[in-house]
Amino acid sequence: MLYWLLYQKLFPYFRLFRIFRYITFRTVFASLTALLIGLLIGPYVIEKLREFQIGQYIREEGPQSHQKKSGTPTMGGVLICISIFVPTLLWSDLSNPLVWLVMLSTLAFGAIGFADDYIKVVHRRNLGLTARAKLGLQLLASFCVALVLIRMELHGMYSTKLIVPFAKNFRPNLIIDHLLHVPHLWWLAFLPFVIFVMLVISFSSNAVNLTDGLDGLAIGCTIIAAGALTVLTYVSGHAVFSDYLELQRMPLVSELTVFCGAMVGASIGFLWYNAHPAEVFMGDVGSLALGGAIGTLAVVIKQELLLPFIGGVFILEALSVMLQVGSYKLRNGKRIFKMAPLHHHFELMGWSESKVIARFWIMALVFALFALTTLKLR
Repeated sequence: MLYWLLYQKLFPYFRLFRIFRYITFRTVFASLTALLIGLLIGPYVIEKLREFQIGQYIREEGPQSHQKKSGTPTMGGVLICISIFVPTLLWSDLSNPLVWLVMLSTLAFGAIGFADDYIKVVHRRNLGLTARAKLGLQLLASFCVALVLIRMELHGMYSTKLIVPFAKNFRPNLIIDHLLHVPHLWWLAFLPFVIFVMLVISFSSNAVNLTDGLDGLAIGCTIIAAGALTVLTYVSGHAVFSDYLELQRMPLVSELTVFCGAMVGASIGFLWYNAHPAEVFMGDVGSLALGGAIGTLAVVIKQELLLPFIGGVFILEALSVMLQVGSYKLRNGKRIFKMAPLHHHFELMGWSESKVIARFWIMALVFALFALTTLKLR
């Protein structure tokens, strides 16, 4: 809105407003706006969550040290979403379809998390939506994202070719071109792309959700991942940088830098209240929304194959659960870890909660830096 008013409408009369055309300027202000919103309305949101008795229910089989957290306000992801959406609406170019796609995807995954958290609160237990229902809704939301991207690809506004790290000349297309001209089977041409998008976004959303088990752990890793995505969206839309890094230039993607900046600011603002000992938990509404945003951004800027490094800690947490469940079922109850997700394993090894959080943040930073350094190694 401010971009439309100050630059598109008032710039011809006030030349000073020219500064609002620059992505870097608007990204910084979006980040600062998100941070201020989070800090200013955080106490109000937390108080309202307490009034509505929206408290966290801790699973009984978890570490005993976590039982004292029972009753801490949850659904703090509402604060995160407000802090992301308002600055994005204020500082981004709302005529850009990718901005709306990422915002609506984030909102859809946040709504799934909200439903899950709401059921937990109403029934006063640690079980919300069934795993099948939650996954089904996530896949449906991801499917809608894939359909929008396919439509944009048909109009020349997006490319379904992957950017593969370390291989600048290898860019596989996830749409099978020769099937497009086969009667009654043309829809199969889009199937690989749709499946790929659904898996990437849903996995990303669940990975962040599984990481959200310690005070500040998931949101701290999100700050780092969002920071890396801010860099990636900027260079992908910049003519000079994209040419230097041998990336396919995507002008529409540059506007997503503002969204990423807002996500960084919103996450820092939430960390202020979520740091150990946490005053509020993000709940599924926050973790699913952030995970959905990260996955959608990775798909849109075509850096899905860098996602394991951008969100390295999230991937490790998700894999630890998958390995634990697989081992338990295939090896007659034998476990690989003391407890999954992975952060609980280290807690039961004797690490303090604050030490686990700090070391996982360091791991997330190393992964993100590695992802950014690989951009030139093509």
